[in-house]
This record gives sequence, structure tokens and C-alpha cells, in this order.
Amino acid sequence: MSTGRPPSRRGALTPTLIVVALVVVGFIFFANVWTDVLWYRQLGFIEVFLTENLVRIGIFAAGFAVMFLAVFFAIRIAYNARPVYAPDSEIRDNLNRYQAQLEPVRRVVMVGLPVLFGLFAGSAAASQWQKVLLFFNQEPFGQPDPEFNLDISFYLMTLPFLGFVTGFLISVVVIAGIAGILTHYLYGSIRLMERGVFTSRAAQIHIAVTGAAFLVLLGINFWLDRYTAVQSNSGRWAGALYTDVNAVIPTKAILAVAAVLVAILFVVAAVIGKWRLPVIGTAMLVITSILAGGVYPWVIQQFQVRPSEETLEREFIERNIENTRAAYGLDKIQVDRYEATNTASTGALAPDAQTTANIRLLDPNLISDAFSQLEQYRPYYQFPEALNVDRYEVDGKIQDTVIAVRELNPANVTSNQQGWLNQHVVYTHGYGVVAAKGNKFTVDGKPDFLQSGIPSNGVLGDDSTYEPRIYFGESSPDYSIVGAPDGAAPRELDRPSGREGGETQYTFKGNGGPNVGSFFNRVLYAIKFQSSDLLLSDGVNPESQVLYDRNPRERVEKVAPYLTVDGNAYPAVVDGRVKWIVDGYTTSQYYPYSQQEQLSDATADSQTTSGRTVALPNSTVNYIRNSVKATVDAYDGSVTLYAWDDQDPLLKSWQKVFPTSLKPYSEMSGDVMSHVRYPEDLFKVQRQLLGEYHVTDPSSFYQTKDVWSVPNDPTVDSESGVKQPPFYMSLQMPDQDKPAFQLTSSFIPQIVNGNARNVLYGFLAADSDAGNQAGVKAESYGKLRLLQIPPEIQVPGPGQAQNKFNSDPTVSQALNLLRQGASDVLNGNLLTLPVGGGILYVQPVYLKSTGETSYPTLQRVLVAFGDKVGFAPTLDEALKQLFGGDSGAAAGDSDNNGQAPADPAAPTTPAGADAKAELKAALDEANAAIQAGQAALSAGDFAAYGEAQERISAALKRATEAEAKIPVAAPEATPAPAATGAPEAAPSPSPTS
Repeated sequence: MSTGRPPSRRGALTPTLIVVALVVVGFIFFANVWTDVLWYRQLGFIEVFLTENLVRIGIFAAGFAVMFLAVFFAIRIAYNARPVYAPDSEIRDNLNRYQAQLEPVRRVVMVGLPVLFGLFAGSAAASQWQKVLLFFNQEPFGQPDPEFNLDISFYLMTLPFLGFVTGFLISVVVIAGIAGILTHYLYGSIRLMERGVFTSRAAQIHIAVTGAAFLVLLGINFWLDRYTAVQSNSGRWAGALYTDVNAVIPTKAILAVAAVLVAILFVVAAVIGKWRLPVIGTAMLVITSILAGGVYPWVIQQFQVRPSEETLEREFIERNIENTRAAYGLDKIQVDRYEATNTASTGALAPDAQTTANIRLLDPNLISDAFSQLEQYRPYYQFPEALNVDRYEVDGKIQDTVIAVRELNPANVTSNQQGWLNQHVVYTHGYGVVAAKGNKFTVDGKPDFLQSGIPSNGVLGDDSTYEPRIYFGESSPDYSIVGAPDGAAPRELDRPSGREGGETQYTFKGNGGPNVGSFFNRVLYAIKFQSSDLLLSDGVNPESQVLYDRNPRERVEKVAPYLTVDGNAYPAVVDGRVKWIVDGYTTSQYYPYSQQEQLSDATADSQTTSGRTVALPNSTVNYIRNSVKATVDAYDGSVTLYAWDDQDPLLKSWQKVFPTSLKPYSEMSGDVMSHVRYPEDLFKVQRQLLGEYHVTDPSSFYQTKDVWSVPNDPTVDSESGVKQPPFYMSLQMPDQDKPAFQLTSSFIPQIVNGNARNVLYGFLAADSDAGNQAGVKAESYGKLRLLQIPPEIQVPGPGQAQNKFNSDPTVSQALNLLRQGASDVLNGNLLTLPVGGGILYVQPVYLKSTGETSYPTLQRVLVAFGDKVGFAPTLDEALKQLFGGDSGAAAGDSDNNGQAPADPAAPTTPAGADAKAELKAALDEANAAIQAGQAALSAGDFAAYGEAQERISAALKRATEAEAKIPVAAPEATPAPAATGAPEAAPSPSPTS
């Protein structure tokens, strides 16, 4: 008796461990699901979570059931129909051995195998939940396709669903058929004999039914392929072309009918037991599919279409042009001929005075270091690498603004402060908005701030008029524990105080995340974040909330899973809060006759390749709409979705699915409306298509004589071949009576193998001004204007303008001299503006000294118009140089002209004579110091080389001071620029209380 007990205990231990493991895994799964429920419920989007997951579960169950039942009954029927004996004893003996080995686990296999296939099938089916929901909630487009005259919604919402169902059922029939045939073989209903294949009567019926079902589904698939021809991108142009319409579509119909007829022959064979007809029918179907589906269309294409392609394809090219332009929102674009001049006439900018006054000089991609050094205050704060461009009303005028929020960067907390409590309870949020004028800078090249400081103050408000704390942003911690009972001492570090090194404390007062005050919720989130500290720390109290999934884009993606989210969310001070504005797109790849684009390729530019903005996914689309504008509150993370394009049928369908998750844009406040802008990624996709689809004549389109490309960014490595990003600016287009906030880009001739004539062919602007009235969208918003420049005018493109800047003798001499010193010369973004009757290029030039605390300061501005170049400390002076001493308009930085005026009490001398002498002496000294430094370096005398560098820096500083004293004159030609000194890095300002 005693010898039997140990095995009994060991036998009981294994099931116990299995049960415990299953319970643990199950509870972990439950913890992740229930925390998602808490997150969606707190945010007010539980409808989205429940609808999506219940539909997924329902589709999974249906897919599982269909596959399970098909495979199970196929195996069961084959097993029940097994013969009592086999005709060949040797084969029977082999099969008996296989059957004997299988018998102990036969019941498990006969159920387990269908379950396994069912799980795979259910998972695959559940991933298609969006197709299912769109099919059952579809909205018509009210527009027929040009081939079958069916509503566009059939192709975007019905056909994908039917294709999914047909493909799924074909997979079911094939897998179940194979499982049944293998079972028949294993149990002797099918035999491989010397005289051929022996099949029992039951096996024949089973094969016949399976074959008939497969052929019927194949026939349905052939019939649906007729419609998918208009979605094809396999030809030179998207859609059904001449060969498709006259050969492929008719033969697909023939094959569909033929497949059904052969299926009937299989049914007949199952009844009469004669297999000759279905075998012959199957062979004929295969031959027909090869000849009719492949050879015949090839013959039509090679011998009928190719010799007369332009004529025969004209109708279908026209369909492609019309539908592509409609699918991408290019059908209402305004195209104007722009007879640009290359002559910079005196006073030419007078009609564009408002545009000139708003030309942006601060480059949001270079100025981040300046924001950090001047406004960061503490190491645990940070600014993004790329700032954003917006506009605000200042003194009754619209001011282009470079804006950013001061976000938290807990990784920069000293190593001895990196504990769990500091990371998740103490350091929880950033603080304040920092904004600078886009068209102005201080006399020493720093940003001219509109909003700055701690506490936050400026024209956008202060701590009493807007909530400055940033709990939700693009660089927030993974999760933070916030909140406390009334009267409890605050534990969150808030902001620097007026005391030396002092900090104020704060307690979050909003509703920003699920409650973790209960022990049960603490356990759940301890499992979710794999942190025992969350369960044990005294930093968690009964009123604690957990904030997570804090990136604005990610929050919108979670509550609106049917949207593709723009790669650039931007902050705005609206309605007393800081809110992130996020653009969402409804997309499809099924629009008939529309050219497909890869989102990742179409939206790639120097911003995405450098990581400054988020790249869109590598998905294919041929229809896109900016259907949703979303706001994410930076304080409490609340998300509001506005149905922006309320005429989009795809969005209407999703509104039927999620009826409470979207608000009409009529509920949008005037403050939010005033900061809505045309989204960048949509614009980049449109400009990519417009390079080819600005041509609307089928013959010209066929000949590809006028294809454009987006120019490469001339401010980055010339060999990188990355596109220039679009730019936001306030701009008055030729047909407008006042400037509007616009998103702009330019076009040059097609780039082939990296080479192109860098002359300007087109300029595109999207009106981004939605107005400032609550719930009212300006009629002009979203209007695309394209200026077409006649090729014979030969207006320089961005690349040529940059080359002119780089090769101009006077400009290059000054810049090269600066590069020899202790400063780096940074070229800012190259802006293109259609003003003065031609094309004006503006590029700010920044200097950045060496050292960890250095930052770029704006010191010079380059301008070009035609073949002329201007180069001066201010844009206003540079424009005067360019336009013969009088541009006709004042730039935004005109107040900075004459930064160091001459002393009126000084003896009268020729204007600027002393300053010019000082400048010449300083430059001579700098040149001598450079030569001495090079000689010392060659000799290995590093001490002398260091002294020479100090002399260079001092000489350049004197040159800058001298140049500032020289009055501006009206030159006859481009004047020689003066060298500028490297500005010293300003120390971080002390925080104020």
C-alpha cells in the first residue's frame, strides 16, 4: 500500500500545477482586459471598446464555428463511412498499425484538430471586423462607377466584405475536404492500387460534394473578380482598361458560369457514380481559365492595344484621371496661370505688404535649442526637436507663431533621484506654453517671445486665464499616479518657485485616469505595469488616479480605431486650456479607377526621415478624407472627436457604428476653430498625386510630357534625395484680397534617376483658415490653389535658389569666414512665396557657437528674386537690397534695422565711414588669425592654435558690432555682406515667481 502513495501524489501534483498556471494566465488576461475597460469608461468611449470587441468576438465565434463544424463533420463522416475490411491484406496490415497507434487518441484528435483549425480561422476572421461593420452600416456615395454603374459604396463597403466571406469559405471547404480525404485514406475508403485508385461509394460522394462546393465558391469568386477589375493597379493606369473591359471581364463571367456547371456535374456524379463528365469538365475549366483568363487577354493587349494604345485607352485614362482626382479631393482645385517675372522692380512688394509683414523667419526645426536654453529652466523639462507653427490674434492682428509646450523629461533627473516614487508620483507633468513671433526676433537674434516664463505669462494668458500644466503630451512618462484626498499634502513637483532652487508642489484635480485607490484596482495595474511598487507604495492613496497612454495621437487612435492619424499633433491655447489638435483620416484602397499610393512613401520628407514628425504606416490607399478633427486636453487627457467632413460616406458609416463617439463640428468652439489647420499628411499625399494628375487631358497624360516632382529639400544633404516638407505661413495668393494661413509647397520638373531641371513649374497652397466663429467653418477653408508657371519663363526652383545663396561671392565669403571660427552656420527653411509678381525665396541664417549650452541665433536673412540675391541682418534690409533700395513693403523685423544707431553728438563724418573702417580692420584681423591658426595647426602647436581661435572669435565679434553701425543704402547691385560674429551662448534665465 505504501509503495503506491508517492506516484499518486506525483500524479495529483501535475494537474494542480496546470490548474494554477491556467488561473494565473487567466487572471493576467483578465487584468489587461479589465484595465482597458476602466480606461475607456473613464474617457467616455466605452461604446468603442465594447462594440469593437463584441463584434470581434462574434466574428471569431462565427469563423470558429464554421471551420470547426466543417472539419469535424468531414472527419466524422469519413470515419463513420470506413469499410469493414480492405481488399489488400498487406495494405490493410499497414493501415491497421496506423489505426492502432491513433486509436488511443482518436477522439482527442477528431475534436482537437477541428478546434485548432477553428482557432486559426476565427482569429483571421476577427481581424476583418471593420469590413463586416462597414458592410452592415454602409452609406451610399450617390455616385456610380463608370463601368458597372454601381454606387461607389459597393466597391468600398460591399465588395470587400463579399470577397472576405468568399475567400474564407473557400479556405473552409479546402481544409475540410483535405481532412475528409485523409481520413478516408487512413481508414481504407481510398486505396492506391496497381490498377488505379480505389474509392468507396461514401468517399466518392464526399469528394463530389466537396468539389461541387469548391467550384460554386470559385464561380462566385470569378464573378466578383469582374468588379475588382475596376480596382486593379496592375496596369499602367489604375482601373479596368481596354483589355480588362473587352477581354478580362467577359471571360471572368464565362468562367463563373463554367465553374457552376462543372459543380453540377460533380453533384450528378455523386448520384449516378459516373466520374467521366466531372473530370472532363474540370479539365476543360482549367484549360478555359488558362486560355480565356491569360492567353486571350495577352493576345488582345499585344496585338490590338499596343499598336493603338493612346487611342484605345483614352476613355479609360480619362476615367482614371477623374476618379483619382475625386478620391483624393483634387477635383475642385483652382488652377491659375502665373506669369511670374524674374525682375525685382523697386516697390514691387507694395501689393503684398500684408504678406511681407508676416514672412516667417523662425525655423521651427532649428529653434528648439533656443527655446530649451532660454525657457527650459530645469533639466527635467524639455521641448520637442521640431516646434509647431500656428497663429494667434495679437493687438487685433493675426500673428504667425512658433509654439511648443514645456514637457516633462524625467529621464534627466539626477541618477540618485531615479526611484519609482520620483518617476511615477513626484515628476508627473510639464508646465506651460512657450510661443514666439514667427516674423520677428530680438536684436541679438533670439526669439521674440509672446508667451514665456514660469509662471507662464504673455499675450496668450497666464496661470489665472489658462491651465498651464501638461500631463498629456508627446513625451509624457509611461504612467503617473496622481490625485489625493482633500487636505492631503501635495506630492507632485509642480514648477520652479522664486526661491533659489525652490520648487512648488501640486495635486492633480481633474479626472484624467482610472481610479487605483481600491486594492483590487491596484493589483490589476500592478500586473499591467509589472510593478510591485504600485501595489506597496504609500504614494498611492484612495483618491489616486493612474494616467497612461498619454500621447495625443495614441489616445485618438485608441478611441477611433477606424482612423489613420496624422503624424503631427500640435498644441494650442484654447478655451482656457492647452489642447492638442489631431487630424484623423478615413481611408480606403478600394475606390474604382483611383491610383493607389503608399502612405509612408507619399508623406516621406526631410521631417519624417529625421524623426521630427511621425511617419505614417506603410499602408496602401486610393481614397482619403480629413474626416475628423480631434482635441486632447493636455491637463486631463479628455478626447473630443469632431465630424469635420460630415459629407464623407465612410465617416457616416462609422457614425452609425459608434453613434455617441463623434460630435458635429457645429459644437466646436470659436477658439478651437481658429486654430484648426489643413493637415500636413493629407496635403503631402495630394501634392504627390498632383505632380501627375494636374494634367486633365488624356492625351497629354498618356504622353507624360508634363510630370512634376516635389523638389528635394535643399537645406539637407544633397545626396539624400528627401523631399522638401510643406510650410505653414500667412500668405495672400494672387486671387485673394487678404492673407490667409496657408500650407504651401512647390513643384519642379520630374526627377528622373535623381536628376531634374530645378526650375519652378507650380506652387500649391491649401487654405488653412477655418475662421473663428463657433460651429461655423469658413467657406474658403480647404481650398486648394495651384499656380502654374509657364516653363519658358525659367523661374529658379528651390534648389537653384539655394545654389545661388551658396555660390554668391559676397555671401559665400562671409559665411565661409564664419565657418572658420568657433561657430556653425545653419541654413533655415527655404520659404517660397509668390509675391511681387514673381517668386521670392527667403531663408534665415542662424549661427550656433560651440559648446553644450549653445543655441542658434538668427543673424542674417538671405533672399532671392530671379537672379538677384540679398543678404542682410534683417529681412527688411535684405528686401530693400533686392528691390533697389525700396521693396514697397515693410517686413516684420523692420524695427531691428539700425540695431546700433550712431551717436548724434559724434563729429560729422561720411555716413558709416568709421564703422566701415572698423569692419575692415576686424575682418583683416580675423583673416590674419585664421592664417596663423592654420600655420600653428600644421606645426602641431596647439597652444598657438587655441590663441588664434580666441583672436578669430574676438575679431568676428568686433566685425558684427561695426557692421551694425553702417547705415543701409540703396545699392545698385547685391552689396557685399559683412561678416558676423558668433554670439555667445546666453545663460539660462533664472525662474521668476
